[in-house]
Amino acid sequence: MGALVDVMRVAATGDPSRAVVDVGGLREIRDIECEILVVGGGTGGVAAAWAAARSGRSVCLVEETDWIGGQLTAQGVSALDEHDHIEAFGGTRTYYRLREAIRDHYRPLARAGEADLNPGTCWVTRLAFEPRVALRTLEGFLAPEIEAGRLTIFLRTKAAAAEARDDRVVSVLAVNLEDGRAIRFRPEFVLDATELGDLLPLTGAEHVVGAEAKHETGEPHAQPVEPKPHCVQSFTYTFALERRPAGERHVVPKPEKYEHYRDGQPYTLRIQVHGGEIYSEESGWLDYQVLERAPGTKGALWTYRRLIDRDQFRDGFPHDISMFNWPGNDYRDMSILDRSPVEVARALQDAKRVSLGFLYWLQTEAPHPGGRPGFPELRLCPDVMGSMDGLSKHPYIREARRIKALKTVVEQEVSADHQPGPRAAHFPDSVGIGWYPIDIHRAGEEDVGMSCRTVRRNSPFSSQTVGCASTKACVPSAGAARPWLSLRHITQRTCACLSLRVKYQCPLRYALKPVTSPRTHSRVNPPSISCRARRVTSATVQARSPGPMPADVNRSGAFTAARPAPCCRGAS
Repeated sequence: MGALVDVMRVAATGDPSRAVVDVGGLREIRDIECEILVVGGGTGGVAAAWAAARSGRSVCLVEETDWIGGQLTAQGVSALDEHDHIEAFGGTRTYYRLREAIRDHYRPLARAGEADLNPGTCWVTRLAFEPRVALRTLEGFLAPEIEAGRLTIFLRTKAAAAEARDDRVVSVLAVNLEDGRAIRFRPEFVLDATELGDLLPLTGAEHVVGAEAKHETGEPHAQPVEPKPHCVQSFTYTFALERRPAGERHVVPKPEKYEHYRDGQPYTLRIQVHGGEIYSEESGWLDYQVLERAPGTKGALWTYRRLIDRDQFRDGFPHDISMFNWPGNDYRDMSILDRSPVEVARALQDAKRVSLGFLYWLQTEAPHPGGRPGFPELRLCPDVMGSMDGLSKHPYIREARRIKALKTVVEQEVSADHQPGPRAAHFPDSVGIGWYPIDIHRAGEEDVGMSCRTVRRNSPFSSQTVGCASTKACVPSAGAARPWLSLRHITQRTCACLSLRVKYQCPLRYALKPVTSPRTHSRVNPPSISCRARRVTSATVQARSPGPMPADVNRSGAFTAARPAPCCRGAS
């Protein structure tokens, strides 16, 4: 426990070590007892804390940035990846409550009273919005629990150490990144909802990092010879732009290493689509345009993840606002897992340079049919992301540490290329269902990037159970003692308890009643949520025996028969 990286202090220029916080000399440590500690305030952490507090538990929620909400807020990806039927069915009651609350914010300003208002009318999702709106919505959800004293939120606070004893997490030591004060939490249960699985190494939980090899998983698109732990999917600092009138000029200063990343990324509007699995486009190379729709594409880059379509509103929004999360600003140079704090800070700094460089390229060099290269009228909007540099407070994370499970669900068990029927391989110990394309964002030349369609699948309990030489499998049965259950959230796309997101749409019968199910657990399709029984856990919740598959909840809140339901499409 020598140092931590304060992600919000990382700057695109200067000495990256300024973002490293020394925590080696902690003296005064405040002790706090609670029933449940949730480490990580993204969508998964917020949902878990909210559900637990509503059930009457005393909950502490720890978040390293100053915004709760994760992908929806601090990561800036507020254009939701949803399945095709979300407006009719396939979402949890709380997720629909979130969507409607966000829409209610915009409805008084809209020209028409559309029931299914999409503020951005973008082509990637049916609901896009400004991150601050999601922040206020989530804060509103949690306010009654805070006022009742059941929930306490610790912003700008990061886990630095943990103590595990007799295969249980006894305490978690966290440090406030602003004033350096330390808190030792002594909870009954700990939930790891961090972006990168921070508590796994701190607690000694068995886990894996990076890309597996074919001889380990048998997957056609795994590493051909040996595993490569450094091949972790790229991450992205997102940013938002306002489309100002033609003739205005809002070009940002050219960032350091611009030419290096322009040529190496490269910065381009041309991307390769495999199988048309995400946006129903034709496979092959597609050439997009910035402001206009190009042949063979579903729309322009501008409308891809547009957050605000000014034409929909009477007032309040004089110009369009769009968010950029594109292969051109994916950072691929180095994984930030299991690196020294200085190395992590340096990588985050370069990742910011990648995104600012992509913005500079859009403003100065991007192809402009019928005109000079570049779109200098596009203005960076720091207020949208709530940051000084205009980039998201935290990078959008796609892959993190993963626990080692008794069963690893692999590519050939879920890919439509290998499963010709209406569903994927069947597992008799299923505790959830899901549907999501395989979509690997390459980490560099050594990585194997791929994307393909999948079929609806179930998620086996054994894929959520840690297997190791020193312990037997902890699989519940009728009358059996409750196993420990680990709730891991990797990409902050799905909520842990009483889900706010709907990549997975089947309730799991656990003590805290999480309404979600995990993604498959191989690296080819890593888990967004991991509800996993384990011996030593970074996130422990006592679980009831799953028993029969429970009923699902439709949009109205009524119970319907549990069945495979189409959920989220691919994310980028």
